[in-house]
Parts: sequence; structure tokens; C-alpha cells
Amino acid sequence: MATKIDSVSARDRLKPRRAPYWHKISTGCYVGFRRMTADSAGTWLARYRDGDKQPSQSLGALDEYPAFERFDRATELARAWFSHLNKGGTTGKDTVKKICADYVAHVRGEKGDKPADDIAGRFKRWVDSTSLADVELAKLTRDQAKAYRTRLMGAPVVVKGKERKRAPDTVNRDLTALRAALNLAFAEGKVTTDFAWREALKPIKGATRRRELYLDRDQRRAFIESAAPDVAELLRGLAMLPLRPGAMAGLNAGDYDRRLKTLRVGLDKAGKDRKLSVMGATADFLAKHAQGKAPDQPLLARVDGVRWNKDAWKHPIKDAVAAAGLPAETTAYSLRHSVITDLVVGGLDLLTVAQVSGTSVAMIEKHYGQLRQTIAATALEQLAL
Repeated sequence: MATKIDSVSARDRLKPRRAPYWHKISTGCYVGFRRMTADSAGTWLARYRDGDKQPSQSLGALDEYPAFERFDRATELARAWFSHLNKGGTTGKDTVKKICADYVAHVRGEKGDKPADDIAGRFKRWVDSTSLADVELAKLTRDQAKAYRTRLMGAPVVVKGKERKRAPDTVNRDLTALRAALNLAFAEGKVTTDFAWREALKPIKGATRRRELYLDRDQRRAFIESAAPDVAELLRGLAMLPLRPGAMAGLNAGDYDRRLKTLRVGLDKAGKDRKLSVMGATADFLAKHAQGKAPDQPLLARVDGVRWNKDAWKHPIKDAVAAAGLPAETTAYSLRHSVITDLVVGGLDLLTVAQVSGTSVAMIEKHYGQLRQTIAATALEQLAL
């Protein structure tokens, strides 16, 4: 015989026990109530019959609601869970922290250690040590996702002892990491709706600024000539190839094939290896630095033979910028931007520019597409009869 749990008075008459009292919502679907002691508020559950299996889900005490509303609220939550299962959702109770760890493992397998370590660092700073980490994915609310966004935007960054607001594009990278982890969980059926984060974790519009600092050839030459000999070779490489500074520093001597004149770029933001064909001065430059080195030695190293990294080149490059009289905001990355600009203005198609640069056509169009306008105007002029 069914036991009534749909009213406060009915629940008050129930004998405390470990086994829940169940109320049938529909065929195979039940909402339950359990009170272990007479003075407790009790907890709510959902149960689903699937053949021989009867998975259940805790719905919590629901004591944030008035007692007379708890049955209705429990029924709503139970129906949402049944819908989740009927749409192929899992019965697992994955937390936000768990799906973040799963996403890091996914990125590590698809793109390699560097991007995976970057994302893991973001989760460690902004998710793992917070209350959000322990929230079950199926119970994640829009308000919780909004609170995460607000916290990221309000957190200051300290530079040389001074606090300032975090740049919007930096906030976007942290938002995107969590959004991607949640989307992967959604795609894998761990949750059947992305309502909680679909809008709340959207990137800040207009945050990514178009790169404007362009160094002409004379400025690039002055940059290189003003640098210490070891960092000058790193800059020379960046002035020849549209690589990110980290990718250039990550090259090994064995990445250059002298016979085929090809360079394998492995360690890069793009995550996948790519090969570049080179010739002339670029081939000579790479061959000179690869000569006599073991395959796993850095192609371009510091004077002490140690591989370059951003902390090692930061101050030498600042010194070179000052000595060359270049704009103070000039960085190693300015060379990549300048080289890509020359390739685009020179007429190389955007697909090829994207491929050799290790980025997407969409990103090239976003940052450099405006440079094609003159080329397009010239081509249109040539159509005149």
C-alpha cells in the first residue's frame, strides 16, 4: 500500500526509518522521502526503474524551501532527473571538479601536455579550491555559473606590487576553459542541458584586441642588432618564421631535416605537429644552428646552452627594445605579428598563412583580414575593361 508523503501532516505521521517512503509519479518513476530521526527535516530521493536496475538519486533536504513546498520541489527535481536518464544521460554523480579533470585528460590526449597543463593551472586557480568544485554537474545552476564569471571579472592582478583589473581577454581564457569542460560533459551525456552555463559563461564581447604594433624591416633589423648575441639569434628566427616565441624556443636540432629542408614544429599552442618547407637564408640559418648538435638539444639556446623560456628572454628583450629605440610595448611576439602581416600584405592566401602560422583561418581573418582590402581593391580594378 502506497504511503502518502505529499503533505506536511502526512510526513509528520511517518515512522522514522532508514528505508525511504516512495510515491509513484509515473510508471517506473518514484519520488521518495526518508527521515532517520523524529526531529530531522528528512531528505528527498528519486528512483527510476530500468529493467532489473533501479538507480536512485539524492535530491537533498530541500530545507531552503517552506515545508509545504518541498514535495512539489522534489517532484520537479525528480522529473528533471528522469528526463536526463531518458535522453541518454548517465547515473553518475560527476562534480564540476571531476569534469574539469576529465577535460584536462581529453586535451592532453588530443593536443598534448602544454595546452593541458595550461588549462589544469586555470582550474587549479579558479575552480578546485572553491565551493563550485564540489557541485554535482546535474545540480549546477545558472546563478552559480554567473557567480563564477563575476568572481573572475572582479579578481585583481598584482603587477610589480600594484593591483589592477584583469584584462578582459585574460578573463575570457578562464571562462572558455570551464565552458569547454562543461560542453564536453554535455556532449558525453553526463548532463542533458547546458542551460546553467550557456549564457553565463559566454566570452566577453570585444575583449580580443586586434594587434596593431607592426615593426618594419629596418626596425626588426635594429631590434636584432641591439640584442645580446644569444637572444639576437632567437629574434632572427622569429623574424624569418611566423612562429610563436614559445614554439621557436621549443625547437630541437632534430626538428630540422637538412636533406628535405623541412622544419617540424611540435611544441606549440596549436597542439599538433606541422611541417614547414624552407629555402635560402632561412634554410641556411636553421642548418647552421642544427649542425653538430644532438637531435634532442635546443636548436636555439642561451649562451650557457640552456633552452630559452619567457622568463629568460624577458629582460634581454626589454634591453634590446630600449637600445633600438623601439616602442616600449615591443615584445618577441611583435615579430610574429609583423611577419604574418607581411605574408598577408604580400598576397599569400589566408589558408596558407594560417597553416604556416599554426592558427586558424578565422583568427587570421579576425586580426589581419582588413589588410586584404587593398589587395581586393587592386584585383577589382584589374577587372575594368
